[in-house]
This record gives sequence, structure tokens and C-alpha cells, in this order.
Amino acid sequence: MKDTYNESDIMKLICCLGNPGSEYHKTRHNIGFRIGDALVSALELSASGNKHQAKLFAGTYKREKIFLIQPQTYMNLSGKSLIGAAQFYKLPLSDCLVIYDDIDIAFGRLLMKPSGSAGTHNGMKSIVHESGGDTQFPRLRVGIGPKPAQGDLSDFVLGSFSANEESKIPEIQKHCVSAVSTWITGTLNLAMAQANSFSLATENQTDG
Repeated sequence: MKDTYNESDIMKLICCLGNPGSEYHKTRHNIGFRIGDALVSALELSASGNKHQAKLFAGTYKREKIFLIQPQTYMNLSGKSLIGAAQFYKLPLSDCLVIYDDIDIAFGRLLMKPSGSAGTHNGMKSIVHESGGDTQFPRLRVGIGPKPAQGDLSDFVLGSFSANEESKIPEIQKHCVSAVSTWITGTLNLAMAQANSFSLATENQTDG
């Protein structure tokens, strides 16, 4: 599918955060990319090459023009990709959904919000910085917590999921696809209700 559009089209942009390279594919920090892969398949988006410093996918879902990007800048510079794409398509950030891992949310939990701070996530910090401080855009946070009691946090987020966690990834992907599809065609409030009611977390896991 060609990267063409009309300004009159109803468009949405989905930005899934992660690090490029096969060595990062199954790390906790790259769950955003893996949700993106599931969305590309479920929404039948077509690969449109590397543009906006990202892998770009595009298509139409229930009459909505959809662009999905996976920034190839490495996490700390993700904002350059998203803001560049949003400006190119003349989209306000409020029409852009960011999907990323969150250490402060228990694994198996999702949290979708209409806005908020960047928190401790370097990819989100980059987006807020590149936007000039704008935090008024929806985001879907995918839990990878809890934080380890000991050890280096960077080693944890760049480490792989346990075998038990890995077995639950398809169910998490499926629910993310459902919530994002609702955001595309319905309302953010309904999508939030879907995402925020989902839980595969065990009883001893708590959100930060």
C-alpha cells in the first residue's frame, strides 16, 4: 500500500515503542513492538517501508485510515519518529495512540489513559520532549512489573520474559488488539473500559 492520503480522510496513528534488532525482540522493553505486530496482522495493515525513522504500516479498518509505526531510533529517541510522522500526516497528538511497556504495572495488566506524564519511561520522555511538552495524547501501557527488589532495572527491562509470562503474551496481544480496535472505531472511553478491566496478573502482583 502506498503512503498516500487525503487531508479530508479520518486518520489515526498508532506508535508502538521498542528497540530495533533481533536481540531485543523478546525483551520486556519490546512488548510494544510485539503488540504492534499483532495489530498489523489483525487489522491487515500493509508494510510501507521505512519512513519517519520507523517501520511504517498502513491500511484501512472499518473506513478509518490507519498508520502504525515502530520507531527504529532506539527507545530514547522515539519522539523524533512519532512527532515527525504526526506532523507529516497533519495529525494532532490526540489522534495518536502510543503503546509501550510499563514497569510500574503488573505483568498481565493493561492501563489505557487519555493523557498523563511520561513517568520513568525514556521513550515517552522523548515523545513529550519532541512535542514541546504536550502530554494530551492517549496511551496504552502494557504491564511488565513488578520492579525487581534487587538488581539493575535496565537489566530487567532488557531481559526476556519468563516461560510462564511468555505463554501469556498471545492473550495480552489479543486483548490489546480488541481495545485498540475500539479506539479506532468507537470511543476512547469504551476502549479504556475494555483495556483497564483486563487482568492476567496473579494475586501477589500489584500496580505501582
